Amino acid sequence: MVMAETKNKNLAYLQMDDKFVNPVLARSARIVAERASGSYIYDMNGDAYLDFACGIAVTSVGHCHPKVVAAVQKQVGELMHTSVVTHNKPYIELAKKLVEIAPFKSLDSVFLTNSGAECVEGAIKMARYVTGRPCVINFRGSFHGRTIFTTALTTSKLYYREKYEPLPGSIHTVPFPYEYRSHFRGDPKKVVDEALKELDTLFHQIVHPEQVAAIIIEPIQGEGGYVAPPPGFLPALRKIADEHGILLIIDEVQSGFARTGQMFACQHENVEPDIMLMAKAIAGGMPLAAFISRSELTHKWPAGRHGSTFGGNPVSCAAALATLEVIEEEKLCERAEKLGNMIMTRLKKFAEKNKHVGEIRGRGLMIGIEFNDEHGNPSKKIADAVAEKCLEHKMIVLTCGYAGQVIRLIPPLTMSDAEAEKGMEILEKCMTL
Repeated sequence: MVMAETKNKNLAYLQMDDKFVNPVLARSARIVAERASGSYIYDMNGDAYLDFACGIAVTSVGHCHPKVVAAVQKQVGELMHTSVVTHNKPYIELAKKLVEIAPFKSLDSVFLTNSGAECVEGAIKMARYVTGRPCVINFRGSFHGRTIFTTALTTSKLYYREKYEPLPGSIHTVPFPYEYRSHFRGDPKKVVDEALKELDTLFHQIVHPEQVAAIIIEPIQGEGGYVAPPPGFLPALRKIADEHGILLIIDEVQSGFARTGQMFACQHENVEPDIMLMAKAIAGGMPLAAFISRSELTHKWPAGRHGSTFGGNPVSCAAALATLEVIEEEKLCERAEKLGNMIMTRLKKFAEKNKHVGEIRGRGLMIGIEFNDEHGNPSKKIADAVAEKCLEHKMIVLTCGYAGQVIRLIPPLTMSDAEAEKGMEILEKCMTL
């Protein structure tokens, strides 16, 4: 996005950014954030931007939540880093807490990393090691990171993969049941059956299931367009994985920590993963991620076979413990469901009178708006125009989808009703083309 660079205390810093920062680092809003609080980001001019992006689903408890800030400040004065040289108390306490809030009692062994991509890498390494199998199955439209291996797992856009070949092998991609763009729109059972048939074909023609270490899937695709599979698909994958001794990895990096109205999105269909990935919202804005599995599996992975210099940093762990307290104390699962229902209902009513809005979808406060051109094709042009207009009206939203045709709404779970209403007024004004 581009903003008129007038008045403008941001300008000098934007010019320094243009000069010194590697241009591969793309930013969505051409403003310089100076501070943030709750649902707002403030630029260097003091202008307040209503934040429906949350740093890509990170600041779910709001920007600079006082409890998280206090925990970070206290920890910084006590212990900032030990790496793997010693144990540290916040790491151990956070591992215990993640086991306690995990949706299934079998998930009882935690490894902490710095980012979502790192926890994907670690989970795949573990799956290959403990199964002795080389292959991984992923899905079209997936996003699992930007390291070389996670780039090979990412199929949400060619843009993320192009010119990085050769990418790691033994990865087999099958269709994700994306009902809105399916030949069977309106018949979710057929959409599921079609996707499962493709998986069956893979096993009969391309790779034997006994060579597959893991199936990795997002319970709701993030960068791929905020697409949830129809009911029944995730349970079917669980059954297939069990039949063939394959580990099911559920990537909750974007959907976890109350975002969908449950602590984790896999709870909506009670699908138990062998390994669950989490990041983004885990630490209120501090860098942290984790994967959790069964100790019967992790104890097959010898000490030192994987590690991290900064993963489980004491300051990030303290922030995470405080963030989890906020989620529980402020009942943010219930808040996400209530506010999400309100926003979805309002947007669906608006969409009835707007020919360019193809579908409103989502769970909790993970909501996607898919745009079409006059021929019903996905329209990046319209989605970008809406996002640009929102920024002009001091509201930040992000796009996603394989063609960039989706606006995604990921506001803080702590957002007030009045802030949500203000956001909807801006959004509806900007979607009126």
